Amino acid sequence: MSTPVNSSVADTVENAVATPEKEQPYAALGLKADEYDRIREILGRRPTSGELAMYSVMWSEHCSYKSSKVYLRRFGAKVSDEMRERLMVGMGQNAGVVDVGEGWAVTFKVESHNHPSYIEPFQGAATGVGGIVRDIISMGARPVAVMDQLRFGAIDNPDTARVVHGVVSGISFYGNCLGLPNIGGETVFDAVYQGNPLVNALAVGVMRHEDIKLANATGAGNKVVLFGARTGGDGIGGASILASDTFADGGPTKRPAVQVGDPFAEKVLIECCLELYQGELVEAIQDLGAAGISCATSELAANGGSGMRVDLENVLLRDPTLTPEEILMSESQERMMAIVAPEKLDAFLAVVRKWDVETSVLGEVTGDGRLQIFWHGEQIVDVDPSTVAVDGPVYERPVAYPTWIDALREDSASALDRSDDPETLRTQFLQLLGSPNLADTSWITNQYDYYVMGNTALSFPDDAGMIRVDEESGLGFAIATDCNGRYCQLDPYAGAQLALAEAYRNVAVTGAVPTAVTDCLNFGSPENPEVMWQFGQAVDGLADACFELGVPVTGGNVSFYNQTGDQPIFPTPVVGVLGIIDDVARRIPSGWQDAGENIYLLGTTSTELDGSAWAGTVHGHLGGRPPKVDLAGERTLAGLLQAARDEMLVSSAHDLSAGGLGQALAEAVTRFGVGARVWLTELMERDGVDAATALFSESTGRVIVSVPREEDVKFRGLCEGRGYPVLRIGVTDPAADGDEPALEVQDVFTLTVSELRGISKATLPAAFGPVVDEVTA
Repeated sequence: MSTPVNSSVADTVENAVATPEKEQPYAALGLKADEYDRIREILGRRPTSGELAMYSVMWSEHCSYKSSKVYLRRFGAKVSDEMRERLMVGMGQNAGVVDVGEGWAVTFKVESHNHPSYIEPFQGAATGVGGIVRDIISMGARPVAVMDQLRFGAIDNPDTARVVHGVVSGISFYGNCLGLPNIGGETVFDAVYQGNPLVNALAVGVMRHEDIKLANATGAGNKVVLFGARTGGDGIGGASILASDTFADGGPTKRPAVQVGDPFAEKVLIECCLELYQGELVEAIQDLGAAGISCATSELAANGGSGMRVDLENVLLRDPTLTPEEILMSESQERMMAIVAPEKLDAFLAVVRKWDVETSVLGEVTGDGRLQIFWHGEQIVDVDPSTVAVDGPVYERPVAYPTWIDALREDSASALDRSDDPETLRTQFLQLLGSPNLADTSWITNQYDYYVMGNTALSFPDDAGMIRVDEESGLGFAIATDCNGRYCQLDPYAGAQLALAEAYRNVAVTGAVPTAVTDCLNFGSPENPEVMWQFGQAVDGLADACFELGVPVTGGNVSFYNQTGDQPIFPTPVVGVLGIIDDVARRIPSGWQDAGENIYLLGTTSTELDGSAWAGTVHGHLGGRPPKVDLAGERTLAGLLQAARDEMLVSSAHDLSAGGLGQALAEAVTRFGVGARVWLTELMERDGVDAATALFSESTGRVIVSVPREEDVKFRGLCEGRGYPVLRIGVTDPAADGDEPALEVQDVFTLTVSELRGISKATLPAAFGPVVDEVTA
């Protein structure tokens, strides 16, 4: 039985024609005066209240990408045949799709839910997971994993704990209830994110090639069906007002714009959708995320080049007092819109009834190219859907080279004191190990289930997550996400390339072949010309690097207005790289498990400490130029690692990034508790660096591997044959009788595994409370 609805008199098209001078609250809905004038010009009259609501959400920065479109086209302009080889669906749909072989396809995407996660951390983060998972469902795939990329304020700020507890609880609650493993991500603490944390969520799904679904409404007479949760008053204005504006200095506000999630409803929706797909009962499908029904109707109609007639009073409501405008703008969660052929409607309804999913037929696809929406028989919307969903404003915002950046770059870390004193180096090494951004993150990750579904091959704390796609063949994929906002503040072009290079390398060290990219570009206000310079530089850097590495950008997200007052965050272009592995049984872990193996360093070390964890943690310094990135070298390194995997020459591989060699050694030792004896003298002599640089430099293109002694000659030959620098720097070490395994850096320090773990594991619990021992759903 349908819920009674508010049948108050609506602002009809007829009324709009008759009252051209009526004042409308366009500014309160996030529209500029010239945008409002443009809407009037398109329609040849003033918009109805319903049309104004639709344009306001669909023309928002969050939905229309009006400030970033001119830059994002650069991704499509720099594409090679190599990049097209495995790309099945690219930018423009709900998520990109990649051919991973054997008839299998993987779809993946990362998106932001930043502002809601500051205001209501639990619901903001939870619904961020729910939204990205629905993007994956709408491509026809079964979701198989999630990841999260988190940036919080200073760890000791009183407000940080509120945000951290809420965000991590929201992510774990929603993901665990869905039964999806959380297989990786990032956590960064920095005062620059204090009033504007970043919560980026990534989801991955798997399907057969023939099961791919697109969000295109075609076929006049096909039915428009809304199914899932009822529509409520939560999330109204989320896209236009909350996500497309900056926070004032006054702190969290705008609560009604935050959505409320129900993961159990979404779990049922996933299974229901998969059964609908299996029965071929859906012609097209779209999830309802940002902009709700406004988005789903206009995008489906515009993508299909068709029209649509909808009777809005048929929408099932949680709140019967909602006005038609609020129904159009609501971002209530766990809802999908399907296009269904009339002859399949009964079968469709039988499936949704079986899953106890509420459903309403709203209207049908037409051939007239108009989106027409009615409220109790009266027409409240009559628009060309392309003007709502596709042809929104495109801004070429003013761009200005930052006034402050030259002085920042001139302030190099080379002026900072670097000591050769062993005691000083030991102290600095432990400072880094226990620093918030390098410390053990199990306070967070223990709250996530990362083995549910039984296909997780790698997860925390390995360099990338890995999931088995096919049980019979072992086919799988690996995925890693990275970004260093400190590097990007120094040089956004190089910083974006460094983010890609690190994620690419993190996938390569698992033995997978890096194949495709998704990104979440988090920046300050586009109305700030210096921010637009940063954004353009980052996009150019990423597009150029993807072209050189041969990996396409399959889709992603832009998040602007990440600032408090007039202070923007560091540019934070999060980059996710997906790689393919033909058999997950041949994966390479990140820590060594056997004593008596040789440890090799691949790559060379330069004095590259600008923007490093050492500069920031030990000296409180940010300045200079970030490390150089050698993309051709990264490709060579990835190929070498794949060949080593094929010939089973290495038993572990771990990339070097934040914290340099010292941090990588600590992580490799503590991974499985096997010690190591390492020497730096040959490295210092070969590369012309001091001990502090050898330990803490963040030069790129470097990996440590452990090699069984019987494979030593073959491994060296492989490196020499591919012309990649290789140097033996140590051995994995059995503990002497009665002794504890340790990391010994000869002539510098020796620290036991328990000492290393104790320092690393103490930081987050000291700030946020005890670690959860077991996952709780």
